Amino acid sequence: MTLPNKVKIVEVGPRDGLQNEKETIPAAVKIELVDRLTDAGFSNIEAASFVSPKWVPQMATSTEVMEKIRRKPGVVYSVLTPNMKGFDAAVAAKADEVVIFGAASEAFSQKNINCSIAESIERFRDVAQSAKQHGIRLRGSISCSFGCPYQGEVSPDSVADVVRRLRELGCDEIDIADTIGVATPNKVKTVFERVKQEFPAERLSGHFHDTYGQALANIYAGMESGIAIYHSSIAGLGGCPYAKGATGNVSTEDVLYMMNGLGIDTGIDLDAVVDAGQFISQHLGRKAASRAGNAIAAKRQG
Repeated sequence: MTLPNKVKIVEVGPRDGLQNEKETIPAAVKIELVDRLTDAGFSNIEAASFVSPKWVPQMATSTEVMEKIRRKPGVVYSVLTPNMKGFDAAVAAKADEVVIFGAASEAFSQKNINCSIAESIERFRDVAQSAKQHGIRLRGSISCSFGCPYQGEVSPDSVADVVRRLRELGCDEIDIADTIGVATPNKVKTVFERVKQEFPAERLSGHFHDTYGQALANIYAGMESGIAIYHSSIAGLGGCPYAKGATGNVSTEDVLYMMNGLGIDTGIDLDAVVDAGQFISQHLGRKAASRAGNAIAAKRQG
């Protein structure tokens, strides 16, 4: 299978990466991070989340962040919107894309949001319709697509069922997410081959966590399956509060290093991304969880 010539990297660090940080991160730091990522050449940045600050205190500054980031024409700034209140805030913040989410695992859906998968998707109907009316891009994200911390195995048919539901809501893009990082390359291929029967491959994306060190191999397997959109997080930030021991998303620096080595065009400047990763890691007071980022930074210091 030939690999794609061009891959779109969706940077999720400012939202998915930072949301679990215990210490409050000032809005100014988040704004600078997004601006650095914009300058590095990303075409899609997940910048904020309009969820209740009671549940995710770190995202309480989302309105200020969206108001003050330096927007570049053509760049899609995405926000997570769990309900109509969140959607209204996203419209006011001039978000380019809203993200709705469900799980491929019934057990995870019940534990995470206290309802069935079908009910969770139904809750997004108003958000989806409103997004269409406002001409805002709609992205759907499916957690636990390769395994669940509560029920274990998740069947490809279960993932395909949620893809179909999200397609019917009018999603422009659908993320297949390995929330706890248990996928291996063959499983990735099996799941993508199944979901491609429900939704165009060019509008599917892979979102891999690196818990077991498989994320880069899984991205490669996804590319062999014809998937050319991947999510990654600057400096490997993030985890999953509902999945014990689940480490962060795959680091953007590592993904870009691999893409550059494969001669795949991303339109992103790796050196600028390394700088951004070192910037946010210094603010957090710890080393970046990116092997390529840390190696390049150390080489510079020589």
